[in-house]
Amino acid sequence: MKAVQRRTFIKNSAITAGAFAAAPAYIPAMISNSPNSRINVAVVGIAGERKRTRGIIRGRGMVHIRNFSEIPNVSVGTLCDIDERLFPQNEAMVEILFGSKPKTEVDFRNVLEDPGIDVVSLASPDHWHALQTVWACQAGKDVYVEKPVSHNLAEGRKMVEAAAKYDRIVQAGICYRSSSAVKEGIGLIREGILGKPYMARGITYRYRVPIGVFPDGPVPDGVNWDMFLGPAPYRPFNINRFLYHWHWFWDTGTAEIGNNGIYRMDTARWALGKDTHPVKVQSTGGLFGRDPREQEVPNIMNVTYEYEDGTIIQNEMRGLPSNSEGSPEDSGVRSFIYGDEGYMAISSNGYRTYLGRRGKPGPAKTDDDFPQSERSNGWKNLIECVKNGRKQDLDNPIIEGHLSASLCHLGIASYRAGQQQSAFNPKTERFINNAEADRFLHRENRHPYIMPETV
Repeated sequence: MKAVQRRTFIKNSAITAGAFAAAPAYIPAMISNSPNSRINVAVVGIAGERKRTRGIIRGRGMVHIRNFSEIPNVSVGTLCDIDERLFPQNEAMVEILFGSKPKTEVDFRNVLEDPGIDVVSLASPDHWHALQTVWACQAGKDVYVEKPVSHNLAEGRKMVEAAAKYDRIVQAGICYRSSSAVKEGIGLIREGILGKPYMARGITYRYRVPIGVFPDGPVPDGVNWDMFLGPAPYRPFNINRFLYHWHWFWDTGTAEIGNNGIYRMDTARWALGKDTHPVKVQSTGGLFGRDPREQEVPNIMNVTYEYEDGTIIQNEMRGLPSNSEGSPEDSGVRSFIYGDEGYMAISSNGYRTYLGRRGKPGPAKTDDDFPQSERSNGWKNLIECVKNGRKQDLDNPIIEGHLSASLCHLGIASYRAGQQQSAFNPKTERFINNAEADRFLHRENRHPYIMPETV
């Protein structure tokens, strides 16, 4: 296990904002690049939807655990969640998968105090992603962080700065980026199979059932509600602000655009080769067909982004019954890349091309068309880079995660500022002469969960 020279995190409730902000700069020892080096992972966030499978609440963290279990010389040594009720069943699952019982922690800061943890894998809610990533970098840990990497644009930039300052490997969790077939499809676009691309469009037509209206109530035994809220404003406990439905409130979530639309926007930006922000954004939409007390975020949202060279990205989300789009093989969750000689439909694990004015089917592949030895995923790619220290080999480094998450944040800011078209300055990462929209690009965190002024 690597020896890590680390800062001491003060763990009690009296901790000050200044203590978090004052982490000294240092470079911890690199893990041996031997393929037999063992990497010890802490998975953070195992709660998920209300539905249970065999007594276990499903959550994104379990996806992380299963993927790590398929990688040689990796162990999940710690489970971290604010809901202690989840530990017994999930400890047992980890013990079956890895052969040893994990530690359990409620407070993420305790995980960072553990010198035996090499990597933290963040499946926590959106509003925790940035602060946990920055703290982890300061503590000398490498990071896998779920999409969207941040809750607002400003804190995403802090993540990029922290990864660079502390020389950490930080993987942004977008599974498409590791798909062999999608990589091939992007390569074909680069080679000109579609001619000159002029536009990309993402669709997320995904029905969401009504979540109902529930009164505030007592915090369930075993749930640390204050720590769940973390940097978000304090609210009384409500079941609709917990588990999966935190996505639908601005304090903790980023609406469907951040939850699922980001996959489409990331693919669109990747395919078009855009490594900067757009210069114009306009968002329209609203909450339709639902009781407005159920959720704060829209269930229909359309955003148009324009880049300096005139290239367009459009993103459409519908949470109500809707159609599929494209060929019979294409579903309601796709990215479409349009060129002057055809278009490509991209899913999570493959692509299809339609060429010429009549859309004649062209090359198409899924990951099933590639040998098992050539397939990867974001977790496997992360571990390879942790072992060899080659940040440049990451499928989705944090800067890419920031640029894609920023599309979510720009769309949200435009929507919340009155659904107006707004000009944006990519260099300053601020809107031009639109203070109202700028308000939604950052926020003040709740004490003591403070983002450092200087990471």
